[in-house]
Amino acid sequence: MNKLTSDSLSNATLFKVDEKSSIPIWLQLKNRFIYLIVSGHYLSGDQLPTVRGLAAEIEVNYNTVSKVYMSLEQDGYIESKPRQGAFVSDVSDKAGVSVATTAEIVTREYFKRCQELGMTLESIEIQFNKTLQTIRGETKDVR
Repeated sequence: MNKLTSDSLSNATLFKVDEKSSIPIWLQLKNRFIYLIVSGHYLSGDQLPTVRGLAAEIEVNYNTVSKVYMSLEQDGYIESKPRQGAFVSDVSDKAGVSVATTAEIVTREYFKRCQELGMTLESIEIQFNKTLQTIRGETKDVR
């Protein structure tokens, strides 16, 4: 595991889930893993936490985390090695893998979910801006 992960950030901090979100927990976790991989937080060859360990630490069902790992493996982000664990794959040559691409996917998913709730584009924009202001305020409080 890379030094940043093991020394300074706990899995509970890295993989905080929003149980009130309309985005399923497994998809929140998958999106977070993809972001951490493409942004360079996890590097090619880094060993990921065990499914059981991560599930226990972030208080999520074992089957949910297992589903995330299987999906990440199917998409080529990780590789499972029997009796050794899950490791980050080299995604440097994977088409469309970048922080910008991942952010666009997540943003499109957000808009799709909001529209499924019956929100108009205008109301989504208003909600997005309110949330952004709240996050900016929280960030200022931390500094």
